[in-house]
Amino acid sequence: MNKTNSLLTRITQTPGQCGGRPCIRGMRIRVSDILEMLAENVSISEILEDFPDLEFADIQACLIFAAKRTEFPRLIA
Repeated sequence: MNKTNSLLTRITQTPGQCGGRPCIRGMRIRVSDILEMLAENVSISEILEDFPDLEFADIQACLIFAAKRTEFPRLIA
C-alpha cells in the first residue's frame, strides 16, 4: 500500500454518524470542517491544538481526500 492509500484509510464514512459525511478515523471530526479551517487560514498547529485527538497525518489525509475528489477526466478537443 502506498503512502497516499495508507493516509486515505484514515477517512471513514459511517451511516448515521455526522450524516454519513466523511470523518477522520471514525471520530466526529468531519473532513469538511478541517478543510474549511485550512481555507480560513487556521494553521495546522492550531487545528492540532484545538483537536488533541488529531494527528498531522489526519490533516494530510483530508487534503489528499479533497484532491482526489477534484480529479476529472480530461477532455481532448
